[in-house]
Amino acid sequence: MIFHILRRGEWQEALRRNRYEPPSLETEGFIHCSTREQTLGTANRFFRGQPDLLLLGIEPSRLTADVRLEAPSNPVDERARELFPHVYGPINLEAVTQVLDFPCDADGLFHLPELSSSVD
Repeated sequence: MIFHILRRGEWQEALRRNRYEPPSLETEGFIHCSTREQTLGTANRFFRGQPDLLLLGIEPSRLTADVRLEAPSNPVDERARELFPHVYGPINLEAVTQVLDFPCDADGLFHLPELSSSVD
């Protein structure tokens, strides 16, 4: 399972279009994702204090696009040695097995919500 953080409005647009294509797909060529272990670090580094977020649980074997484990292109800390899942194409909605509210606490920090194995 891999995870992706997005705004509620972006997910609503994905439902309307029947696929998820964030701007990073055009600007960087892929969609940033994280493993379960990487998700909190990603959330607290890039989304701290942002309201109205969702966490997508994605089953890689259901994706129609390629997934590659790659190092960050602009490493700035110890995460530079980590490999992150990058999805090279739109995310087909059949691959999304969880859509979870992802609120931050009063200090702007995130905590992982209860993750189930799937929503099937």
